[in-house]
Amino acid sequence: MNLIEIAVPDGTDGSRRTAEAYVARPDSGSGPGVLFFMDAIGIRPQIAAMCDRIASWGYVVLAPNLFYRNGSVEEVGPRTDLTQPGEREAFFAQAMPRVHGLTSDQVVPDIAAYLDALHGLDGVTGETVGVTGYCMGARLSVRAATGHPETVVAAAGFHGGGLVTPEPDSPHLGIPSAQAEFVFGHADNDSSMPPEAVAAIGGALAAAGLTATNEVYAGAPHGYSMADTSMYDEAAAERHFTTLQGLLARTFS
Repeated sequence: MNLIEIAVPDGTDGSRRTAEAYVARPDSGSGPGVLFFMDAIGIRPQIAAMCDRIASWGYVVLAPNLFYRNGSVEEVGPRTDLTQPGEREAFFAQAMPRVHGLTSDQVVPDIAAYLDALHGLDGVTGETVGVTGYCMGARLSVRAATGHPETVVAAAGFHGGGLVTPEPDSPHLGIPSAQAEFVFGHADNDSSMPPEAVAAIGGALAAAGLTATNEVYAGAPHGYSMADTSMYDEAAAERHFTTLQGLLARTFS
């Protein structure tokens, strides 16, 4: 898995540092940009394979290491087979502090840096981009669309968590400022995105007058798109790819 380095803020004194990121390109070498927000497990071959598949549809895809403050891709990634009983749970026990530590005051400047990096990649055409996010990455997908409405014209989130919270900076509260078409494929019986939260984000999208799909994938667990974990659900994962491909095709046709 070949990685590049992109400029990012360090979140403390405003200075700049670098983060690793994976880049996938279509056979043509050029196309609209797509920013891919990873799940809590990190950048790894599964994420690269997903980016490659999206790129094959005609897009240049950038997937940054969202945990660059905590370590390199290798340092924060899994070292065991997460398809085996108990291994995914054991990994998350030590990964969740990183997830909770990625606060909105860090995420907002990070997203701006990631968008700058995407626009700076060779082969990216046009000024507008799409974003897609998984697990915790779905929150960043929403924040990208709400914080950069002139740039982000397609926003997707799959088995996302924490899209609706009681906090004043809840991701869904920014939706009135967005202009993107949204697509959500929620996990079923997901404690991080219960029915009332699904309804709340749907209501916010409707109130903002945005074109949106806000669906629960029946029977699909949290993490259903990740084929390298015990939560993988092939039918739901393929449904997500079809849905995402349709969103991008409508946006960039």
